[in-house]
Amino acid sequence: MDEKKIMSIVSEDGSIDEVEVILSFEFKDTQKEYVIYTKNEKDENGNVTIYVASVIRNGDEQHLGAIEDETEWNRIKDLLRELSKTETE
Repeated sequence: MDEKKIMSIVSEDGSIDEVEVILSFEFKDTQKEYVIYTKNEKDENGNVTIYVASVIRNGDEQHLGAIEDETEWNRIKDLLRELSKTETE
């Protein structure tokens, strides 16, 4: 069994959430990094909610950023679709 990767996220109000990293990746052509994570929350249909954020590096520090560019979102959604296909095959 794979060991879960846990990361801490510090909110603007200073609270800390421990979340499980599902996947981290980089698009080589843009050299932008992303992380997909979950707080293991479930929606009304019993599906686990996932979050996607860009990784912003500032020296040794890492911050999570919003993904506001539609092209970026479409690439990430395409990647997630491909991953879900391989998971179910």
